[in-house]
Amino acid sequence: MITSMRAAILAVGSELLGTRRLDTNSLRLTEVLERFGIDLIGKAVVGDDVRRIADQMARLLASADLVLVTGGLGPTADDCTRAAAALACGGRPVTVDEGIVDHIRGLFASFGRTMPEVNRRQAEVIEGAEVLDNRRGTAPGQRLDHGGSTLFLFPGVPRELEPMIRHHLVPFIVEQLGGVEGEIPGLERRMLKVASLPESEVEERIAPVYERYGREAIAVLASPGEIKVYASARGLADERTARLGPMIEDLRRAIGTAVFTEDEGETLEARVGALLSEAGLTLVTAESCTGGLIGERMTRVPGSSGWYLGGAVTYTNALKHQLLGVPNGLFEEHGAVSEPVARAMAAGAKERLGADMAVAVTGVAGPGGGTETKPVGLVHLAVAGPGDGDILHRRAQFPGDRERVRSMTGQLALELVRRCLLESPRSPSTLN
Repeated sequence: MITSMRAAILAVGSELLGTRRLDTNSLRLTEVLERFGIDLIGKAVVGDDVRRIADQMARLLASADLVLVTGGLGPTADDCTRAAAALACGGRPVTVDEGIVDHIRGLFASFGRTMPEVNRRQAEVIEGAEVLDNRRGTAPGQRLDHGGSTLFLFPGVPRELEPMIRHHLVPFIVEQLGGVEGEIPGLERRMLKVASLPESEVEERIAPVYERYGREAIAVLASPGEIKVYASARGLADERTARLGPMIEDLRRAIGTAVFTEDEGETLEARVGALLSEAGLTLVTAESCTGGLIGERMTRVPGSSGWYLGGAVTYTNALKHQLLGVPNGLFEEHGAVSEPVARAMAAGAKERLGADMAVAVTGVAGPGGGTETKPVGLVHLAVAGPGDGDILHRRAQFPGDRERVRSMTGQLALELVRRCLLESPRSPSTLN
């Protein structure tokens, strides 16, 4: 048993050196290391070159107790992580394990396919390595010791990496640090997600909580239309729980009903769907500037057919009139991008599409089409709630390009539906 560890992460793949692929695996591995209080001393990304990968591995193995490598375990010629690891660990021989070949062949057969011969490369095992089974793919991982350090080789596919973390990496760390997970000091984070509030307003609301727990224990991560507020604590599991519980409660109280979830994996559309399902209500959408974006988000949620009936994309005034029954006089008097039209769209969608609720949006997404009185980024949103209550309206002015305006419009639309479900608000003033 050891009391502390130093770790490093190496992501392999030439695609990670470009602009089209993010290295999310390193972030996930960092979360695991933080959880156990392991000191992360470095991260690196390297392209698909045996010598460069081997050099990086050797450098990291010389300074870290634990080196975690992702990527480069596939069947193609550029998947050279195994060869590089063998080289970095003193030029160890590599042999094909026929048992692994048979397993891979069986996986292909289960899908009615014949294994290509190139997949034999994935059965290459470095001398002295322990093979780590991959429950979601054909590329097994490997673990080997070298010079007092331990090297893990993991596949680069995130959905394959996740169970390997759970079944191989975490048990190894727990064993090294003491054998009982709850008795290992570490860092733990909990999170609150906030929709459609400015970062500055969230900061202002939680300022008293900073004073109570220390600024270093709380972090705010902002993205368009959504803010994540993290609370962190170090120590043993019981100590972390005792500190994080009150901290999260104080943050939730300070932010108010703008918090929509504490689950990092839950989206706003999933939360809206859960509320609709719990209430036994159905929703339809009427979209102009977003062009179906809101409906697309709703249908990402499994089971959405139980509460989302569909929607109308009414990009022109003619379709707003024909499909939603918006009076032509409203266009002439107020224009398509206006509060009266948004309200009429929501009311018409609810009535004509036969739902309990409807959300409608109309706006100027840009880059053209703006005027002095109706600039690019101006959006009107409306929600017709259940029953015969008033229609909730919200006017917003979003900065940025066309896609940002559309994205933030969709986020606010969903947030308005959520607030309507929670509070049945009568006016925008109730939105905090």
